Amino acid sequence: MIRSILAALSAGVLCVGAAHAAPTYPDKPITLLIPYPPGGSADMLARPLGAELQKKWGQPVVLEYKPGAGGAIASAQLARAKPDGYTLLMVLAAHTINPSLYPSLPDDTRKDFAPVSLVATLPMLVAAPLATPANSIPELIAYGKSHPGKLSFASAGNGNTSHLAAEMFKNQTGADMMHVPYKGSGPAVVALLGGEVSLMFDSISTSLPQVQAGKLKAIAVTGERRSPLLPNVPTVAESVPGFVVNGWYGVLAPAGTPAAVVDALSKGIAEAVAVPGLKQQLGGYGYEVVGSTPEEFGAHIDRELVAWKKAVEVSGAKVN
Repeated sequence: MIRSILAALSAGVLCVGAAHAAPTYPDKPITLLIPYPPGGSADMLARPLGAELQKKWGQPVVLEYKPGAGGAIASAQLARAKPDGYTLLMVLAAHTINPSLYPSLPDDTRKDFAPVSLVATLPMLVAAPLATPANSIPELIAYGKSHPGKLSFASAGNGNTSHLAAEMFKNQTGADMMHVPYKGSGPAVVALLGGEVSLMFDSISTSLPQVQAGKLKAIAVTGERRSPLLPNVPTVAESVPGFVVNGWYGVLAPAGTPAAVVDALSKGIAEAVAVPGLKQQLGGYGYEVVGSTPEEFGAHIDRELVAWKKAVEVSGAKVN
């Protein structure tokens, strides 16, 4: 009997010690790296998501902005971070464009990162100044073919999704359009509003307010289906079969992060984006929430690497 009691007490002490040795994740603040400046589409998603995760976990989610090189600077920082789940990165489609765009990167897009979750997708909007002589995709194509050199399109930079989407459109339709790159989406939209360019393939979240204010017109959206925010605006695919381009947003951890931590993060994100209030808020900006498993996000990244490599080849985009 005494031996049994001592054994039970010993087991209890060991359980307490194990509990102290392996605290529940997370037990301290989490840093979420954002590869673009504040105010962009990544920020518009990361802020409410971080706030919801903070409520769920009771730990701060601190956004740290690391813009530059299409997200490559932030990616390099994550690759060097301790793989403990306390430094994460929100990535966009650029993460899968960069390997084809840059001659060399300091990290490997697949080997140096652990996929956590595909958080949301976001269609693009083909937006134009009111003076642009086309109100639909067929009119835009016809005008571009019959008036070579007259149409121009803005982008947030060479090799950006706004650039590559327009180049893919040119390749599929034969419309003649000249590329005018800017240093970021903000300056590009300002140029669009000023009539310096004819159109832009931009994230719906950033151009929609200008359309709603009557300062720009919406020609089409690039998703698989019409946006609930613009139900009367057709998709590009309704006129150009097969043309679908979606922006997307996901979370990565450093390679080597424990599977249990990655799983906890993935489940936490999926639960957060399913909260009705957050889902409604993000839907109001045009995001379609996902909240995938790590495996699903890894497969998504693999598909995107192939698709964007083709887009870069079509565009001939180069970044030194």
